[in-house]
Amino acid sequence: MPEPVEAAFAPIGWPDGFGRVPEERRAIAVLASLRGITPRNLHRLCWREASASAALAAIRAGRAGSGADREHALATDADAILRASDAAGARFLTPTDDEYPSSVLDLDDPPVALFVRGARVDVCERRVAIVGARRCSSLGGEIARDLGRRLGSAGVCVVSGAAYGIDAASHRGALDAGGRTIAVLGSGIDVGYPRSSADLIARIAESGSVVSEYAPGVPAEPHRFPARNRIVVALATALVVVEGTGSSGSRISVDHALDIGRDVFAVPGPVTSPLAEVPLALIRDGATMIRGADDLLHDLGITVAREEERSDPPIELPDHERRVWASLAEPSLPDAVARSALLSLPDAVAALIRLELRGLVRSTGGRYERTLSGARART
Repeated sequence: MPEPVEAAFAPIGWPDGFGRVPEERRAIAVLASLRGITPRNLHRLCWREASASAALAAIRAGRAGSGADREHALATDADAILRASDAAGARFLTPTDDEYPSSVLDLDDPPVALFVRGARVDVCERRVAIVGARRCSSLGGEIARDLGRRLGSAGVCVVSGAAYGIDAASHRGALDAGGRTIAVLGSGIDVGYPRSSADLIARIAESGSVVSEYAPGVPAEPHRFPARNRIVVALATALVVVEGTGSSGSRISVDHALDIGRDVFAVPGPVTSPLAEVPLALIRDGATMIRGADDLLHDLGITVAREEERSDPPIELPDHERRVWASLAEPSLPDAVARSALLSLPDAVAALIRLELRGLVRSTGGRYERTLSGARART
């Protein structure tokens, strides 16, 4: 009897010639469409059987995988998967294709295949992953977008998972700067999830890359997102965490980064905020603290013009608004702003509202503070 797949040892990478001939590529297409067997067990099975065709035969014979995997493998036509990939505008990559990113081979459970829409993943050599809370704070979203924008401006590709919150903000920042970004999906390459990110994913496919290890039609399910995170990390040379509660998936990304030797950076937050739990714990455990994009670029060895803090508003403002803006050296209640700016409370509130509409300040818990765009000079 063969050794159980779960207990088998598997070297890094894939067996020689894995996926090289047409029949092997067709077998890999079916393996990539399976919805039960884990990437780690599939990787070990392929090493045990020494080829994709033999691994698929083992699943179809019931010697590996689940009963559902066997039924799916028997009923699935490889050519139909490849046609669906073409219809989605995706390229089907096996480990022998030169476009298959070698960095994912650092994983002990690398994807058996990748489906890619848009540009080649390796267009940018320098790639940084940004992850964090889905339900992020306004400030966290601003920081992630600013990090994405500054990295994009510096020619660094931003990698994230296209989820709402920190992921989406970092992607948008890179796009704002005309930079490149890679979105790694936790669903089939043709499944735009979450729906709120569908337009963003389409934009990324036009100027960057959309990547998935899942064949067309594979639905977004909870267990696919932790698996997706390992690819986000493996595609990058460093990982930045912006906000995350103690139960956040960001911690999973960090574990992957540490396993494969990626640098980890964390943006600190208030000690009273649940969203600061993961970043503060990481910093306590030795992750590099960054206060923003300037720190990150410096630590990555990237020299760019620094965006200096300024004492004047970034745009011309009427006198009342300028005085209110100047009073916001720290988060303040409207009555404190009024006293500092020497205005009546109604006039101060009206000026705060106008500044908020301009995107220069925001209200958090009843206190007003400057936004990142309101605190820095325009580039």
